[in-house]
Amino acid sequence: MNKFFLLCLMCFSASVYADGQKNVYETKDFSYLLGKTKFNDDLLKMHFALYAGYVKNTNLILSELDQLSDQNKGRNFDYGAIKRRLAFEYDGMKFHELYFENLTAVSNTTEAKKLVLDIVKQFGSFEKWRADFINTAMIRGIGWTVLCRDKSGRLLNIWISEHQSGLLPESTVLLVMDVWEHAYITQYGLEREKYIETFFSSVNWSVVQQRYDAK
Repeated sequence: MNKFFLLCLMCFSASVYADGQKNVYETKDFSYLLGKTKFNDDLLKMHFALYAGYVKNTNLILSELDQLSDQNKGRNFDYGAIKRRLAFEYDGMKFHELYFENLTAVSNTTEAKKLVLDIVKQFGSFEKWRADFINTAMIRGIGWTVLCRDKSGRLLNIWISEHQSGLLPESTVLLVMDVWEHAYITQYGLEREKYIETFFSSVNWSVVQQRYDAK
């Protein structure tokens, strides 16, 4: 556990950047979730801090890329390395926002009637879809489990490796679950399945339905 907290501290510390840098993205406030979900406050506060690091690092990378471009260094090694890092930090920022936004105190699937009907139509039952989502979330590794809809309207449960690998082009993200260890280890240890059960009891289906409706 000590190694885990050290890693979190290193990740957060690496996000600190020079004063005066232009902020492109701002850290959103999700403190309204404290005391409202089954996730304990210590876990959520740590998670919020890690998310803030992704926001700061995204801004830092964009600033550094602008500086290198202004210096006509767009083809040097540093530019390429930083450019590759952008997707990791940016997607980490956005997936965390989508994740926190689809959490709430009480989960109620009646708030997503149209989506649930579509799930039943495509998967056979809501329970079959839920089982497939959980199976996807139990894949060994770190990343995200996402319910998305492709351009044809097909619903798919997909696995995102880390933050930046696996999202299907032209798909709409509907439901997001963080399955990096930092999302659950301080409360559930290595029992990811218990974390998943808590997640399902905390899904804000109203938000998920809004994403579904935004065609």
